[in-house]
Amino acid sequence: MYKNPEWSYSAVLYEMNIRQLTAEGTFRAAIERLPFLRSIGIDALWLMPIYPIGVEGRKGSLGSYYSIRDYKAINEEFGTDDDFRAFVTAAHALGMKVILDWVANHTARDARWITEQPADWYERDEAGVAKVPWDWTDTAKLNYLNHDVWHGHIDAMRYWVEEFKVDGFRCDMAMLVPIEFWQEASEELHRVKSDIFMLAEAEEDNLFDRAFNMSYQWEIHHIMVDIAKGARRVWDLRNAIHNQRARYPKEAMRMSFTSNHDENSWSGSEQSRFGAALEVMTALTFLMPSTMPLIYTGQEVGYDHSFEFFERDAIPQNAYVENRTTELYRRLASLKHSAMALAAGERGGEMIEIENNAKDCMMTFVREVDGSRVVAIMNLSPYVIHADFNTGIYAGSYLDAMTGQRVVLDSHVERDIAPWCYQILIK
Repeated sequence: MYKNPEWSYSAVLYEMNIRQLTAEGTFRAAIERLPFLRSIGIDALWLMPIYPIGVEGRKGSLGSYYSIRDYKAINEEFGTDDDFRAFVTAAHALGMKVILDWVANHTARDARWITEQPADWYERDEAGVAKVPWDWTDTAKLNYLNHDVWHGHIDAMRYWVEEFKVDGFRCDMAMLVPIEFWQEASEELHRVKSDIFMLAEAEEDNLFDRAFNMSYQWEIHHIMVDIAKGARRVWDLRNAIHNQRARYPKEAMRMSFTSNHDENSWSGSEQSRFGAALEVMTALTFLMPSTMPLIYTGQEVGYDHSFEFFERDAIPQNAYVENRTTELYRRLASLKHSAMALAAGERGGEMIEIENNAKDCMMTFVREVDGSRVVAIMNLSPYVIHADFNTGIYAGSYLDAMTGQRVVLDSHVERDIAPWCYQILIK
């Protein structure tokens, strides 16, 4: 795999839904949000697709972001080329990277490529009609047996890097197209920008073979949701974390999250999915090994709402105010930035477990590297746990990352821990 960009190791990622972030739903309005997002600790902005949306078979009045008509144009709903350039410039001036969403598997059914390129750019049925992948009836499946399709995508991706200075791509359903395409695309993009960042919406092992820097942590996310709902226990999560670290290269980064556009629109808000477990699970996304945490639009202010996917459904201005949830993210982002032990990829510390008496309900672990140490004590259950464990060499004086108070971690800990409560200690 390619070397991870230096900025990525301790980064916090934000998924921006331009349509819903502001009342205007434009790049210019989103620029006004950037200083606030940076103040929370956001390092990189992943924008949902910014390209024109197809009309044929359109779902809802505005259509799906992921039904793309033209890979080299801006959706006029969001603004102009100059507006997007201004957005990228403003983000870069604040020290934030900009990552575009890329949809390689399919286009809109009325995409420019349908009429401007040869018929064999698409998979077609016996009648010569472009096939529909899955049940995405507003899209047309591209034909990756034709290498010209590869060149078309790579050319378009280069356009955004060269003309607009974007810093990387989040690649939609990356497992649906050949890994060889992503390898070729990554090689070409690295020639244009040596520290390009590539995120795959997938979990396959081969994604890190000269293609991607980071993949989704879907399996672990769903286990976390199941634990919050009482459907699974903590040992499932513990086993998954250990199994995945053995499965991927040490340099591989994983994206951890409590929400994203799919989960929010189709499964409900994070409040509805996690309930009382939301805060401890949020904290966990910042603590797991090799991970980069994600914050989705609205989470930074604790907005409890499932966005309409194909319509304008913007966050009300009076709901976009700094609050307790904002401060939670600010503290966790600060911890991610300052504690080298929490770095993603090969830079961070492994998860070293402290044995406890309630392993079906609790996680007690340490991450440590180069003098940086983080100790996590987490009750991931709806029960009061009478915890009992020995800390051994990890006993000593610490700073509580969430309160700022100095605390002593005894060599033998025996105390009640309330449901869904946690403590993060740093040294």
